[in-house]
Amino acid sequence: MVDATTRFFEDLQRRGYEPLLAKASGTMRIDLQEGAHTRHWLLSIDHGRLSVSQDDREADTVVGTSPALFDDIVSGREHGLAALFRGDVTVSGDARLVVQVERIFPGPPDSRGPRRRFAGEAN
Repeated sequence: MVDATTRFFEDLQRRGYEPLLAKASGTMRIDLQEGAHTRHWLLSIDHGRLSVSQDDREADTVVGTSPALFDDIVSGREHGLAALFRGDVTVSGDARLVVQVERIFPGPPDSRGPRRRFAGEAN
């Protein structure tokens, strides 16, 4: 069975281009740490053109978290920036790239209309 993280990155690789990242360029490595094991995903962005690998290479931005939390983020069950502010996600390097890439993550599975809604906002 393929996990949500693998499906997310495979989908990005298949797309090859993401218009929401047309103004972004850089590399982001996501380190998913579970015990002594770390799984790496490297996302290269060149003005919206995407390339994905599992290389453990230097990157402009390195994001670290647990595999379970990242699965929740790419499934829309968790908000990535909220997890960062709580300290459940670490970032080193160019944090601006994190903010740009966050746009491509899905909103909550039961949301309608805009991708994100603030809690307590009137419908």
